[in-house]
Amino acid sequence: MAGPADFLVELVQETFTTFQAGVLDAFPRLVMGLVFLTLSYVGIKIALRITRSALDAIYPDEQDLIVSLGVTVAGLFLWFAAGLALLKILGMGDVAASLGTATGFIALGVSYALSGMIADTVAGVYLLRDPDFNPGYRVTTDGVTGEVRSIGLRKSRIELDGGDVVVLANGAVEKKWTKEGEEPAAVHEDS
Repeated sequence: MAGPADFLVELVQETFTTFQAGVLDAFPRLVMGLVFLTLSYVGIKIALRITRSALDAIYPDEQDLIVSLGVTVAGLFLWFAAGLALLKILGMGDVAASLGTATGFIALGVSYALSGMIADTVAGVYLLRDPDFNPGYRVTTDGVTGEVRSIGLRKSRIELDGGDVVVLANGAVEKKWTKEGEEPAAVHEDS
Protein backbone atom coordinates (compact mmCIF):
# COMPACT_ATOMS: atom_id res chain seq x y z
CA MET A 1 0.00 0.00 0.00
CA ALA A 2 1.36 3.36 -1.05
CA GLY A 3 1.65 6.07 1.51
CA PRO A 4 0.93 9.77 1.18
CA ALA A 5 4.56 10.50 0.27
CA ASP A 6 4.43 8.05 -2.65
CA PHE A 7 1.18 9.60 -3.84
CA LEU A 8 2.74 13.06 -3.70
CA VAL A 9 5.83 11.92 -5.65
CA GLU A 10 3.58 10.30 -8.26
CA LEU A 11 1.48 13.49 -8.57
CA VAL A 12 4.59 15.66 -9.03
CA GLN A 13 5.99 13.28 -11.67
CA GLU A 14 2.67 13.21 -13.54
CA THR A 15 2.41 17.00 -13.40
CA PHE A 16 5.98 17.40 -14.64
CA THR A 17 5.39 14.90 -17.48
CA THR A 18 2.18 16.71 -18.51
CA PHE A 19 3.97 20.09 -18.36
CA GLN A 20 6.87 18.75 -20.43
CA ALA A 21 4.48 17.36 -23.05
CA GLY A 22 2.63 20.70 -23.17
CA VAL A 23 5.86 22.64 -23.69
CA LEU A 24 6.92 20.27 -26.47
CA ASP A 25 3.49 20.65 -28.11
CA ALA A 26 3.60 24.45 -27.81
CA PHE A 27 7.21 24.85 -28.96
CA PRO A 28 6.45 24.89 -32.74
CA ARG A 29 3.69 27.47 -32.18
CA LEU A 30 6.00 29.65 -30.08
CA VAL A 31 8.72 29.53 -32.75
CA MET A 32 6.17 30.31 -35.45
CA GLY A 33 4.83 33.16 -33.28
CA LEU A 34 8.32 34.64 -32.84
CA VAL A 35 8.98 34.41 -36.59
CA PHE A 36 5.60 36.03 -37.29
CA LEU A 37 6.26 38.79 -34.76
CA THR A 38 9.66 39.52 -36.31
CA LEU A 39 8.23 39.63 -39.83
CA SER A 40 5.31 41.75 -38.61
CA TYR A 41 7.68 44.24 -37.01
CA VAL A 42 9.66 44.63 -40.24
CA GLY A 43 6.52 44.75 -42.39
CA ILE A 44 4.79 47.31 -40.21
CA LYS A 45 7.90 49.52 -40.10
CA ILE A 46 8.04 49.45 -43.92
CA ALA A 47 4.29 50.11 -44.22
CA LEU A 48 4.50 53.07 -41.82
CA ARG A 49 7.46 54.52 -43.71
CA ILE A 50 5.53 54.27 -46.98
CA THR A 51 2.48 55.82 -45.29
CA ARG A 52 4.59 58.70 -43.91
CA SER A 53 6.19 59.29 -47.34
CA ALA A 54 2.81 59.30 -49.07
CA LEU A 55 1.30 61.70 -46.54
CA ASP A 56 4.41 63.93 -46.60
CA ALA A 57 3.98 64.20 -50.37
CA ILE A 58 0.33 65.25 -49.96
CA TYR A 59 0.65 67.66 -47.01
CA PRO A 60 3.18 70.51 -46.73
CA ASP A 61 5.67 70.70 -43.86
CA GLU A 62 3.53 73.06 -41.78
CA GLN A 63 0.81 70.38 -41.68
CA ASP A 64 3.04 67.69 -40.17
CA LEU A 65 0.45 67.16 -37.43
CA ILE A 66 -1.89 65.56 -39.98
CA VAL A 67 0.92 63.31 -41.22
CA SER A 68 1.74 62.20 -37.67
CA LEU A 69 -1.92 61.53 -36.92
CA GLY A 70 -2.31 59.43 -40.08
CA VAL A 71 0.83 57.40 -39.36
CA THR A 72 -0.24 56.83 -35.73
CA VAL A 73 -3.72 55.63 -36.73
CA ALA A 74 -2.26 53.32 -39.40
CA GLY A 75 0.24 51.96 -36.88
CA LEU A 76 -2.48 51.23 -34.32
CA PHE A 77 -4.54 49.31 -36.84
CA LEU A 78 -1.56 47.34 -38.14
CA TRP A 79 -0.27 46.39 -34.67
CA PHE A 80 -3.75 45.42 -33.50
CA ALA A 81 -4.22 43.18 -36.55
CA ALA A 82 -0.78 41.65 -35.97
CA GLY A 83 -1.68 40.98 -32.33
CA LEU A 84 -4.90 39.22 -33.32
CA ALA A 85 -3.03 37.15 -35.91
CA LEU A 86 -0.39 36.23 -33.32
CA LEU A 87 -3.09 34.98 -30.94
CA LYS A 88 -4.50 32.85 -33.77
CA ILE A 89 -1.02 31.40 -34.49
CA LEU A 90 -0.54 30.57 -30.81
CA GLY A 91 -3.80 28.60 -30.85
CA MET A 92 -5.95 31.22 -29.17
CA GLY A 93 -8.26 31.94 -32.11
CA ASP A 94 -11.33 32.17 -29.87
CA VAL A 95 -9.62 34.78 -27.71
CA ALA A 96 -8.63 36.73 -30.85
CA ALA A 97 -12.21 36.64 -32.16
CA SER A 98 -13.63 37.77 -28.81
CA LEU A 99 -11.01 40.50 -28.48
CA GLY A 100 -11.72 41.74 -32.02
CA THR A 101 -15.47 41.87 -31.37
CA ALA A 102 -15.08 43.57 -27.99
CA THR A 103 -12.69 46.13 -29.48
CA GLY A 104 -15.20 46.89 -32.22
CA PHE A 105 -17.91 47.63 -29.65
CA ILE A 106 -15.53 49.72 -27.54
CA ALA A 107 -14.42 51.68 -30.63
CA LEU A 108 -18.06 52.30 -31.52
CA GLY A 109 -18.78 53.65 -28.03
CA VAL A 110 -15.64 55.79 -27.95
CA SER A 111 -16.32 57.22 -31.41
CA TYR A 112 -19.87 58.11 -30.35
CA ALA A 113 -18.58 59.75 -27.16
CA LEU A 114 -15.91 61.65 -29.08
CA SER A 115 -18.04 62.50 -32.11
CA GLY A 116 -17.72 66.26 -31.51
CA MET A 117 -13.95 66.02 -31.20
CA ILE A 118 -13.77 63.84 -34.30
CA ALA A 119 -15.93 66.34 -36.22
CA ASP A 120 -13.63 69.19 -35.13
CA THR A 121 -10.54 67.19 -36.18
CA VAL A 122 -11.98 66.41 -39.62
CA ALA A 123 -12.97 70.07 -40.03
CA GLY A 124 -9.43 71.04 -38.94
CA VAL A 125 -7.95 68.87 -41.68
CA TYR A 126 -10.17 70.61 -44.23
CA LEU A 127 -9.27 74.06 -42.90
CA LEU A 128 -5.54 73.22 -42.97
CA ARG A 129 -5.89 72.19 -46.62
CA ASP A 130 -7.96 75.24 -47.63
CA PRO A 131 -5.79 77.82 -49.46
CA ASP A 132 -8.18 80.66 -48.48
CA PHE A 133 -8.00 80.03 -44.72
CA ASN A 134 -4.42 80.51 -43.53
CA PRO A 135 -2.72 82.35 -40.68
CA GLY A 136 -2.61 86.07 -41.47
CA TYR A 137 -5.87 86.07 -43.45
CA ARG A 138 -8.79 88.16 -42.27
CA VAL A 139 -12.01 86.17 -41.88
CA THR A 140 -15.50 86.39 -40.44
CA THR A 141 -16.87 83.26 -38.82
CA ASP A 142 -19.31 82.39 -36.06
CA GLY A 143 -20.06 86.09 -35.47
CA VAL A 144 -16.35 86.97 -35.11
CA THR A 145 -14.20 89.04 -37.48
CA GLY A 146 -10.44 89.05 -37.19
CA GLU A 147 -7.10 87.71 -38.38
CA VAL A 148 -6.42 83.98 -38.33
CA ARG A 149 -3.54 83.41 -35.88
CA SER A 150 -3.31 79.61 -35.93
CA ILE A 151 -5.16 76.54 -37.12
CA GLY A 152 -4.95 73.36 -35.05
CA LEU A 153 -6.59 70.04 -35.61
CA ARG A 154 -9.41 70.83 -33.16
CA LYS A 155 -9.42 74.61 -32.74
CA SER A 156 -8.56 77.79 -34.62
CA ARG A 157 -7.44 81.03 -33.03
CA ILE A 158 -8.63 84.37 -34.43
CA GLU A 159 -7.24 87.70 -33.23
CA LEU A 160 -9.84 90.45 -33.03
CA ASP A 161 -9.12 94.08 -33.94
CA GLY A 162 -8.71 94.97 -30.26
CA GLY A 163 -5.99 92.33 -29.78
CA ASP A 164 -8.13 89.73 -28.02
CA VAL A 165 -7.81 86.17 -29.31
CA VAL A 166 -10.92 84.05 -29.78
CA VAL A 167 -10.59 80.27 -29.85
CA LEU A 168 -13.24 78.54 -31.94
CA ALA A 169 -13.93 74.86 -32.56
CA ASN A 170 -13.04 73.98 -36.14
CA GLY A 171 -16.45 72.36 -36.67
CA ALA A 172 -18.12 75.75 -36.12
CA VAL A 173 -15.55 77.60 -38.25
CA GLU A 174 -15.62 75.19 -41.18
CA LYS A 175 -19.41 75.28 -41.48
CA LYS A 176 -19.48 78.94 -42.51
CA TRP A 177 -16.71 81.47 -42.80
CA THR A 178 -15.98 84.36 -45.13
CA LYS A 179 -12.59 85.64 -46.23
CA GLU A 180 -12.36 89.41 -45.82
CA GLY A 181 -10.27 91.53 -48.23
CA GLU A 182 -7.03 90.45 -49.82
CA GLU A 183 -4.44 87.91 -48.77
CA PRO A 184 -1.63 89.19 -46.54
CA ALA A 185 1.31 90.71 -48.40
CA ALA A 186 3.72 88.10 -46.98
CA VAL A 187 1.84 85.36 -48.81
CA HIS A 188 2.44 86.98 -52.21
CA GLU A 189 6.16 87.60 -51.73
CA ASP A 190 8.54 85.33 -53.65
CA SER A 191 11.20 83.75 -51.49
